[in-house]
Amino acid sequence: MIGIVGIVVVVVMVFGGYLAAGGKLAIILHSLPYEMTMIGGAAIGAFLISNDMAAVKHTLKDIGKVFKGPKWKPEDYRDLLCLLYELIRLGRENAVALEEHTEDPEESTIFSRYPRIQADRESVNLICDTLRSASLNYDDPHQVEDVLEKRMESNLHHAMHSSHALQTVADALPALGIVAAVLGVIKTMSSIDQPPEILGKLIGGALVGTFLGVFLAYGFVGPFATRVKAVTEEDHNFHALIREVLVANLHNHATNICIEVGRQNTPSHIRPSFNDLEEALKALRQAAA
Repeated sequence: MIGIVGIVVVVVMVFGGYLAAGGKLAIILHSLPYEMTMIGGAAIGAFLISNDMAAVKHTLKDIGKVFKGPKWKPEDYRDLLCLLYELIRLGRENAVALEEHTEDPEESTIFSRYPRIQADRESVNLICDTLRSASLNYDDPHQVEDVLEKRMESNLHHAMHSSHALQTVADALPALGIVAAVLGVIKTMSSIDQPPEILGKLIGGALVGTFLGVFLAYGFVGPFATRVKAVTEEDHNFHALIREVLVANLHNHATNICIEVGRQNTPSHIRPSFNDLEEALKALRQAAA
């Protein structure tokens, strides 16, 4: 919703200010379809040239993050801590029983209690792969930690591609606007013998290209790229929480300490409260008794 509000504010303030200052929309509206075709078409073409089809689909999908916001909500972080608590506790009590859940998480009774997490393949794979690695008796738990860290860095780098692609388009739009404006000037020069009122409209139409390129870059595409980056980084905190808890588990900290380490390392605006988490864990312990 905030994204839609932002778009409305940008449009109303720019064009409202222009009209309030005595500007006329007729020239802009007359030139807009042609300038948008040149600038928008060139931007889309450049975007397609610089990205493969998988990246194009990924970027188009991620644009929805501007309006939807982060995928993971505060209650999902609480559920994740509860899930990890159950898995770690089971692994310490019965390693063989844990394998049943990590080998087939889709049929796991533990994972099925948290359907939103179970439906996220990367989160489930991250948990299961790390728990399997821990069971292989590595000489040093730091080996598993290093593998986990590199995997998460790779995932984040891939997830950030959409933001980088959009920012590249935003950086190109002002220059593409100048290209459209130059073409407008060329058109104007071919009519140099016309009276001033006609030349004025032609020059004004040419300048619409420069305006449109800068307006789209800094009013829309650039902010879209920034928002996609921010949402991607926030969603990465979900995987970072998995890392913190499982790394603490690798170092054989008490189960409650592992969970608290994860909770404390979660950003404050999405961090479950201690009492809320304790109530959820207490309910799990009572159900298992």
